[in-house]
Amino acid sequence: MTIAPDDAQRDALLYRAMRDFIQSMDDTLPGKFEITKEGIAHDMLAPVGPHELTVLRVRKCLEKVMPEELVAHTGTPDVEGETQGIMRHPDIMVIAEEDMEVEGSFDPRALVAAVEVVSRSNPDNDWVGKMRDYPLLGIPVYALFDPRSASGAVLSGIHDTPLGPRYSVRKDFVYGEDVAIGEWIIPTQDLPRYP
Repeated sequence: MTIAPDDAQRDALLYRAMRDFIQSMDDTLPGKFEITKEGIAHDMLAPVGPHELTVLRVRKCLEKVMPEELVAHTGTPDVEGETQGIMRHPDIMVIAEEDMEVEGSFDPRALVAAVEVVSRSNPDNDWVGKMRDYPLLGIPVYALFDPRSASGAVLSGIHDTPLGPRYSVRKDFVYGEDVAIGEWIIPTQDLPRYP
């Protein structure tokens, strides 16, 4: 008699298989891979100049106003909620330097905020997928900068809904306005747009 694994075991096995696949594809296929609640997200195009320049300028602005023990980190590793079956890689992670002293992925609950510059090739990954996944991971603030429209939004206030944790507060902005990410206010007037 064969006993089928329960949903939690099956989800854990599926997550591990997706994670192993992504690790095997490292440096083999172009783009960036992430694991979402819906499966693997693949942003096939490498970030373009306006994307990277936005990341740089937002990071610099944040580091000017944040306390010294916090950093606006733009490198690896990913943030991973293994029990939720999610592995994401924010463009900027606001995190305490001491919380970076770990082996493997960062604990998403250690992030003070996640910042994304919306991808030109896969905007739904940022506007839909990450808007769903980041509150599931417990990331208290999620800021989006969209070079397609020179606008963005900051989401906060995680609360429970029938569909799981979601952000309850959304503050939209347009480039040129000052924007509050958590308790820090940064300018947006020098951010580039996609051509």
